Amino acid sequence: MLVCDKEIRISGGMVRIARLDADMYQFLAEPAPVVEALRASGRRIDLFTFTQTIVDTKPKYAYPMEWENLAVLPITTFENWWDKQIGFKARNKAKQAEKKGVVLREVPFGGELVGGIWQIYNETPVRQGRPYPHYGKDLDTVYREAATYLEYSTFIGAYLGDELIGFIKMVADEANVQAGLMNIISKISHRDKAPTNALLMQAVRSAASRGIRNLVYSHYAYGSRERDNLTDFKERNGFSRVDLPRYYVPLTMLGRAALGLGLHHRFVDRLPQDLGEKLREIRGKWYSRSHQSVKPSTI
Repeated sequence: MLVCDKEIRISGGMVRIARLDADMYQFLAEPAPVVEALRASGRRIDLFTFTQTIVDTKPKYAYPMEWENLAVLPITTFENWWDKQIGFKARNKAKQAEKKGVVLREVPFGGELVGGIWQIYNETPVRQGRPYPHYGKDLDTVYREAATYLEYSTFIGAYLGDELIGFIKMVADEANVQAGLMNIISKISHRDKAPTNALLMQAVRSAASRGIRNLVYSHYAYGSRERDNLTDFKERNGFSRVDLPRYYVPLTMLGRAALGLGLHHRFVDRLPQDLGEKLREIRGKWYSRSHQSVKPSTI
């Protein structure tokens, strides 16, 4: 849905929530015209949500607001990050890939890259204890999904010979102030080579060369979880927590009621941390058993 020259995505069943299609990667200079256009659209939209940028974290709008958290790496130069922002262990991990023959480079978007991405997606049906949403997608779907925001995107590949064993899609905002890691994933079969660490190293180098001053690696904490292994990985590589306003604008009576009752959040994110961790552990074991006989797809 195109509103005020911005692509808007609508999701949800009972509560319909609209947001920028590139939410967290692109931002609104002025939200009021978008809010009014959504009200007048004739579509059933209960809530509209948007955030401010990480360089503008003081609330400045009168809409209902909650705090959003992101994992942010401030960048001056690659050398400063390498020498001062990360520790000995993170540097050694980043070097490990090169020692084992992995080559990192920026890659133009096209069929060859997408074919490698497709193979990575179809390596395993389960990642981090849950079904991997990209597993089983056909090549055309992967191409279409990877082709979004190409004007603002940089693709980085980790290669072992001719094999793509990991990649990053880094998407900059329109002002080139910050860039988000929309995709960062590597083959589990090559985990011993630490390709993800090396990809992150190259992402910092690529961002610094473009004058991008902040690299965003999704959230710092998820729902009720304050810490997990991914949080530790981000911290070791220099990322820290930044809180910024996320606004939820009710557009219907249902939207106003849902906001008051907290129905705009996933149920799992409202669970106490200990209970959530236990349920995730049970879920991970169940999915691992149920998918252990599934073999990765091949072209």
